[in-house]
Amino acid sequence: MEESSFLNPTKVIRAAGVHEGMQVADFGAGSGFFTRTAARSVGESGVVWAVDLQRDLLPRIKNLAAAEGLHNVEVVYGDISHEGGSNLPAEKVDFVIAANVLFMTEHKQEALREIARVLKVGGHALIIDWTNSHGGLGPHPEHVITLSAAKILFEKNGFTVLHETPAGAYHWGFVVRKKMQ
Repeated sequence: MEESSFLNPTKVIRAAGVHEGMQVADFGAGSGFFTRTAARSVGESGVVWAVDLQRDLLPRIKNLAAAEGLHNVEVVYGDISHEGGSNLPAEKVDFVIAANVLFMTEHKQEALREIARVLKVGGHALIIDWTNSHGGLGPHPEHVITLSAAKILFEKNGFTVLHETPAGAYHWGFVVRKKMQ
């Protein structure tokens, strides 16, 4: 797979600390951009659940993964904007990826609760979103959430911000850890 200069999933996943054997959920998986990269990183002993609200994208993700020899990808229909909406079990996941989902999530706190619900205690999440509208390339300007606002939102909802991660010229990114209960 050719790496993108726009947003390099391999570089981002590596910097976020996804590694062999992890159980990963990609919330708002879309086309599987991050799903497939994470699947390569977790290897045969790990698994990646691609969760998306758009049912028609799920078979495409599964087919692309299979074509790349990735047999550790499971697709799940889910709506992360309410508790239990991802259809994943509680405290099952080591790592959640939420790339380009905050800007389009109306109920952000509920989405954060769903991230926390599926993560094991001490589990991590990679949060990536648009820095700006970029003249229409990104989301509508009213939907853009700033890096500082996103960090505050996560800190107020049971997460510790660990570090920022490179996410290309049009995005910001950071890694959080679910706080001990």
